[in-house]
Amino acid sequence: MSNTALIVGASGIVGSATGALLTEEGWRVAGLARKPVDLAGVEPVVADLQDPASLETALAGLAPSHVFLATWQRRPTEAEMIRVNRAMIENLLDALRPQKSVRHVALVTGLKHYLGPFEAYGKGTLPQTPFREDQGRLDIENFYYAQEDAVFAASARDGFTWSVHRPHTIIGKAVGNAMNMGTTLACYATLCRELGRPFTFPGSAAQWNGLTDMTDARLLARQLLWASTEPKAANEAFNVVNGDVFRWSWMWGRIAEWFGIEAVPFDGTIRPLEERMAQDGPAWAEIAKRHGLAEPDLQKLASPWHTDADLGRPIEVVTDMSKSRRLGFTAYQPTDDAFYDLFTRLRADRLIP
Repeated sequence: MSNTALIVGASGIVGSATGALLTEEGWRVAGLARKPVDLAGVEPVVADLQDPASLETALAGLAPSHVFLATWQRRPTEAEMIRVNRAMIENLLDALRPQKSVRHVALVTGLKHYLGPFEAYGKGTLPQTPFREDQGRLDIENFYYAQEDAVFAASARDGFTWSVHRPHTIIGKAVGNAMNMGTTLACYATLCRELGRPFTFPGSAAQWNGLTDMTDARLLARQLLWASTEPKAANEAFNVVNGDVFRWSWMWGRIAEWFGIEAVPFDGTIRPLEERMAQDGPAWAEIAKRHGLAEPDLQKLASPWHTDADLGRPIEVVTDMSKSRRLGFTAYQPTDDAFYDLFTRLRADRLIP
């Protein structure tokens, strides 16, 4: 039976990595986005998830066997986040329903399933770490829960299987992504080097000293493929991280070394990147001009607000992967190598000097 993938959010960190893997594995791959980018082997589908009519038109000739949901839209309040992001999934799956082709839907969410939404991120009473998939939902509104419920309802109605994937902070390459720590840190380190600034850790003592983990987008793509084709993984939610743990007190020096700068030890003061980089647009444009970079707009590369949310958390965060390990998913990726690979790709694509 042939496999045709529809990747929703194909131009993002997760979507582009998933498209590359599935293409390599011989799948037919279509990528849906409002503004598609050129991705090797991926057929562009132009549609707006908030516009049912545009979805109906764009998807009329496509009968995907597998759908990968790797997109979301940010709004000022969680109530708006819930309304918009649930509707996008409902609109998409409603548009695909007449084809009766979908066998599996994979939804990418994240650790805010355990930590709470942006409005209450890392606050209040939180589950004990490491986070495990059998921990129940928090007693608080969360757009991740609304996304899940939209998939579950469509699955019950239309008969496809589903999987939910909860990565920690994702390392991967995408321009214009709203949550991109790797590229944000690359831009920050570049600014520090080019402007002679100290490479100061922006986060909390808990993150500097405590254990944490991360998720390489390529490893996440491998879990998406595995869960979509492994019968034992059907109708399950999975955490997904690289498999190693580290402390930022160690990783900060590793990143600094790659950029040829000195890491400044954490002194107990939180110094958010959003404030430190707020006025750096002109400086980045000058750096881009001097080095012939492909993207002079810092806002299209860096998302300091999201990096601050992760590095400023007041608790240690580690993630358990026993569930998928027991079922046979054994992929592993050292996190420092994931950063190095990303930085190398950014330099090769002239996004950093």
